[in-house]
Amino acid sequence: MRARDGARGFACAGVAGNRRKAGAASASCYLGHGIQHVIYLQFDNTHFRRDNPNVPSDLEQMPHLLDFLKSNGTLFTNDHTILISHTAGGILSSLTGLYPDRNGVTVSNSYDYYPPNKVPANVSAFKYWTDVVDATNDPLPNMITDTGKTTPAPWVPYTRSGCDFGGVGTANIELENNRAVFTSGPQTGQPDPTGDMSRVFGIGSPEWNEAADPATRAKAQTDFVGIAIHCAGVGGVCTDTANVPNTRPDPLTDEPGGYTGFKALFGAKYVNPAIAKNACVNDTAGQPIKDPQGNCGFPGFDGMLASTSLGYVAQMQEAGVPVTYAYISDAHDNHTLARASGPGEADYKAQLKSYDDAFAAFFDRLQKGGITKSNTLFVVTVDEGDHFAGGVGIPAADGSLTYAHANCSNLTACPSSQIGEVNANTKALLPASEPAFDIHFDVAPTFYVNGQPSRTDATVRKLERDVSGLKAVDPYAGGVTVPLTVAMADPVEEKTLHMVNADPARTPTFTLFGHPDFFFQTTNPTCGGVVCVNPAFAWNHGDIQEEIGNTWAGIVGPGVKANGVDSTTWTDHTNLRPTMMALAGLKDDYTHDGFVLTQALQSNVLQGELNRNPALVQTLGQLYEQLNAPFGQFAHDTLLASTKALASEDAGTYNAIERDIGNLTAQRDAIAQPILTMLNGAAFANTVIWPGDAAPLIAQGVALLAATSSWSAGIQAQR
Repeated sequence: MRARDGARGFACAGVAGNRRKAGAASASCYLGHGIQHVIYLQFDNTHFRRDNPNVPSDLEQMPHLLDFLKSNGTLFTNDHTILISHTAGGILSSLTGLYPDRNGVTVSNSYDYYPPNKVPANVSAFKYWTDVVDATNDPLPNMITDTGKTTPAPWVPYTRSGCDFGGVGTANIELENNRAVFTSGPQTGQPDPTGDMSRVFGIGSPEWNEAADPATRAKAQTDFVGIAIHCAGVGGVCTDTANVPNTRPDPLTDEPGGYTGFKALFGAKYVNPAIAKNACVNDTAGQPIKDPQGNCGFPGFDGMLASTSLGYVAQMQEAGVPVTYAYISDAHDNHTLARASGPGEADYKAQLKSYDDAFAAFFDRLQKGGITKSNTLFVVTVDEGDHFAGGVGIPAADGSLTYAHANCSNLTACPSSQIGEVNANTKALLPASEPAFDIHFDVAPTFYVNGQPSRTDATVRKLERDVSGLKAVDPYAGGVTVPLTVAMADPVEEKTLHMVNADPARTPTFTLFGHPDFFFQTTNPTCGGVVCVNPAFAWNHGDIQEEIGNTWAGIVGPGVKANGVDSTTWTDHTNLRPTMMALAGLKDDYTHDGFVLTQALQSNVLQGELNRNPALVQTLGQLYEQLNAPFGQFAHDTLLASTKALASEDAGTYNAIERDIGNLTAQRDAIAQPILTMLNGAAFANTVIWPGDAAPLIAQGVALLAATSSWSAGIQAQR
């Protein structure tokens, strides 16, 4: 699963022009360019590319969705995620249009921070939008901007424009946990001020009491987590007499320009009656959506299958909630059997077939309700890609492939059809003399050394060198020993990759981007031994490999070109938000890190320079991506050099490379920032991009990319 210069600051902005009244069910909602509904869907780990050349990809096995995107809009298949490439970070960068250093979630799905005792502690990145890291030890926002405030929320432009905004399992826009009291440690049973129930409903409230009582704690998850409606200021479902008592304040105290008087419905207990007039909402097959115990309501994030999420979206839209954002769980993990599935495996194929059926029913239902491509903006994307850690499936009589799902601890003798990531106890692989540290368990683990020493500390440098030399047997490489380190970054390169936010307690000592077959932890794996294969998981993400970082995004609706598959435009997650805002005639409270994807938009929806000079706009955008994106060329070249620096035994080499990375990044920022200002200004302030101003930036950017590549290649050539 699951402050720089003023030009990038957060300033108040209102609704752009060219607004239009939406449908009768939401008469107060105003959007632009003929858009009456917005449906945003974000998959977990669902692929356009094939993981096995002989097995159709995930999207190929969902033809109702794939054909809808290809036939009616633009499907970008050279889209990219952020780093660390995980569910929380991938979703939040898409929702905000901000890189992690500006939306706050630089490591996910959990991260470490340094409390006052400097012994790293781990917390979840999944928290409600206004939650803090830890009320006692780090009371800064979990979603923290570069100015130290809470990141502006994605529903604000919609609700300010009179549109109710529904959230279905999407990261941090609904309640993420049912914590009311501490359930372990010396404070067991005492109120937990960091829990979502405490923060949103208040300690001592009936909702909080339901979550605090062990007998009803699980029911509180079903009742209050994962589903929400952020209410518009006027009109909409939240103003219905029956729903008003169930609304709660929706405070965003850091929102530029203010956000007062708005309310929300949190949880299926209150949302379901508002949109379905009963306790249950049905999925796309007409079955009541329930938790594993049979209670109507949120079934858990793993239970957000396509039929469930799409059922909620359709019900919200039909009930007059015109903007809906939803999460769809991955299809390649079998949660019933508690194991992963491989490409072509029967249960994996069946899951994708059920997803396709859900989309067929969904589109048919929307069509009957008058919610169509002619009045609805559809955006469908994915949080990240995956690397399949497994062998070659064995053909079965029914045409599916079978895999060996047992643990394997003898890595030189695993079956050729073995499936599962290779779990490794990182501490056991390293010398016992290493300093105390913790890691974020991952294929790309972030290291936090106790005491928060500086990057030049001798013990840190030794640990980095030892980590760079880690090796283990890889059963998927013929049972031979392979290096476990692909790349490494300390705070200098982490800043280049947008992995350092405004909370200094969260900066990792360094990050290992590991061999994609391996998953790193600090305890012995349950599959046996220090290193072994765990078939419960087989799809690794978070890392830098192409199959992980390269994803897809489809856009359909008024003002969108029917380009079909666009495999040439290089884009990333941060571009979706500004593109959606431009199409909907809205404007955020801040400058995005991404820009409007004019390649997908018709000229009649593009204002000013975006329409007058699209070639220049696209040239600037593509250059900006290669300079600034975590998977762009500049990041790739500096990361290679950083890896060399951290592995070096020579202090002079280390210091020289680190100094160069810092200087190059400063040069990068000095070029990328004005380009971004031009692109966002043209899109949302109707400013002119003068060719005479753009040409020097283009020349400087091209020269910097070439110089950085040459410099990095020279470092790689050194012995």
